[in-house]
Amino acid sequence: MHFEKSPPELVERFGLVMDRFPDAERRKMFGYPAAFIGGNMVSGLHGERWVVRLPEAELAELHAAGGSPFEPMEGRPMKSFAVVPAALVGDDAAIGSWVERAIAHGRTMPAKK
Repeated sequence: MHFEKSPPELVERFGLVMDRFPDAERRKMFGYPAAFIGGNMVSGLHGERWVVRLPEAELAELHAAGGSPFEPMEGRPMKSFAVVPAALVGDDAAIGSWVERAIAHGRTMPAKK
């Protein structure tokens, strides 16, 4: 399976936003920048999309704000993940808030070894 690389500007944006959250471990997932809390992925890039992992109620809120299910392969959505709308990715307060929520959700999950 071949995935498109994330645009350099988006990778840079991800890094700048994640600099605000030093407790999130950064590493690559499937070749894309990603952030982890306790070994659990909470946010990352996939091609031109920024995804976050959230509890159900907050997923519904993100979908209402224009987010969409995250399907790395068409028709196969990843549970608990959603794509942040591009308009929110460009808004410092909005993307920071969604990443902060994803990190908070990650802290509620059992740590992976």
